[in-house]
Amino acid sequence: MKTYALALAAMLGFALVSAAQAAVKSVVLVHGAFADGSGWRPVVDILEHDGYSVYVAQIPETTFEADVAATKYILDRSGPCVLVGHSYGGMVITEAGVHASVKSLVYVAAFQPNIGESAAELNGKTPPASNDISPVGGGFLQVKPESFSEDFAADVPKPLAHFMAISQVPISTQAFTAKATAAAWSNKPSYAVVAKRDRMINPDLERFMAGRAKSQTTELSGSHALYISHAKDVAALIEKAAKAE
Repeated sequence: MKTYALALAAMLGFALVSAAQAAVKSVVLVHGAFADGSGWRPVVDILEHDGYSVYVAQIPETTFEADVAATKYILDRSGPCVLVGHSYGGMVITEAGVHASVKSLVYVAAFQPNIGESAAELNGKTPPASNDISPVGGGFLQVKPESFSEDFAADVPKPLAHFMAISQVPISTQAFTAKATAAAWSNKPSYAVVAKRDRMINPDLERFMAGRAKSQTTELSGSHALYISHAKDVAALIEKAAKAE
């Protein structure tokens, strides 16, 4: 009887530990190029409503190293989390995702590099439909405002797409050409959303990168800005990643 009680206690203890490990209740969101963290608002509203603590990294887009550092500062205080990146933010989470707080990664229409690869190199191998990125001075780039709605945010309400176009955060050329030195997806669970109407990153490139990483992949019929137009679907995948842990 005593042996049975001890075994039962051990089993209950294991179950409690497993449940605690599975209870990832924090999410860290990293925006991509030409945007800032405010674009995550629809996703944040859903996650917070569902009881998650959400942190939004405002990466400077000045250098790749600075963007990774800005993300790691948040990971230092987030606790166990799902780390999410959109577009160029996928480069950032691939590097920063080696942090101990990160339990899984979610790529939203994002670059998913291997060690030694840059966003520019990946885009060059499988070019996107749009080539409307232009220099704005000082080694920085932006999407041409007149083509932003069509190329970046085709399924976002026009007034919002216009505001996004005129409030862009230019990104440095250095950030696009910097090479990843780590690939967190190689030893942590990963999930990916492919935007089937993406003109900024070729959907076939998104599929290739997700397949290489063995990410659980969802395809949505949206533009590059599907984190706005398909916020419910994106939030659902993030919550799936959290619960899987």
